[in-house]
Amino acid sequence: MKIAVCGKGGVGKTFIAGSLARCLVESGHPVIAIDADSSPNLALSLGLTSEEAARIAPVAENDALIRLKTGTDYSGVFRLTFTVDDIIRDHATPTPSGAHLLVMGTVRAMGSGCACPAHSVVKALMRHLVVERDDAVILDMEAGIEHLGRGTTRHVDSLLVVTDANRKSLEVAATICRLARGSDIARVGLVGNRVEGERHETAIREFAREHGLEVIALIPYDAGVAEAGISGTAIDETASTAFRAICNLARDLGERK
Repeated sequence: MKIAVCGKGGVGKTFIAGSLARCLVESGHPVIAIDADSSPNLALSLGLTSEEAARIAPVAENDALIRLKTGTDYSGVFRLTFTVDDIIRDHATPTPSGAHLLVMGTVRAMGSGCACPAHSVVKALMRHLVVERDDAVILDMEAGIEHLGRGTTRHVDSLLVVTDANRKSLEVAATICRLARGSDIARVGLVGNRVEGERHETAIREFAREHGLEVIALIPYDAGVAEAGISGTAIDETASTAFRAICNLARDLGERK
């Protein structure tokens, strides 16, 4: 099961990605969680402290690793063929959630399609994780639509486009869904988050109907999640209606795979 989670910034996609990872671990899956956001914070959702998260070296920014994989004896020339399975073994961080975390980091080069060494390593690693491994993989994508242009989500089973009832969030979600329709992704649809009452649900469902979009799930507003975000503490999973709804979503995605 390979699931990418995206959406407008601030809609709660990282919470949903982290909760999906936790739910899949609970159900017995080995899980690799990938933080592909340019402002990574999935580590916190997986139970690491801020200090522990700060010590993680993003793959794209790990100069020693990039040189090891792509370096040659010739200046300006780098290898295009290399193995990446050892990156997972040596650089994936175990988390209290039970999932292992890889932080991709930002490729600091001109152009989204650059042929720089860091880009080559990240691209090869992403393909290996999504196509060649049997682990459940959860990708927390960067906000907006840039990742679609780079093909980062290619080959995943499901693209979950997170939105709340705010019209701007819904418009961004519709754009993401439209751009993803021409891809090989089997299932693309909306996950409504922080749904507080009938008005929110109606706004999301009517927008989806008008734009021909599937509503895959609706996650209720949960005051405990909001409080945990403010205090920086973990949510009480046993009492969280949002977390249980996300676990139901994980189960549904597994059954439909």
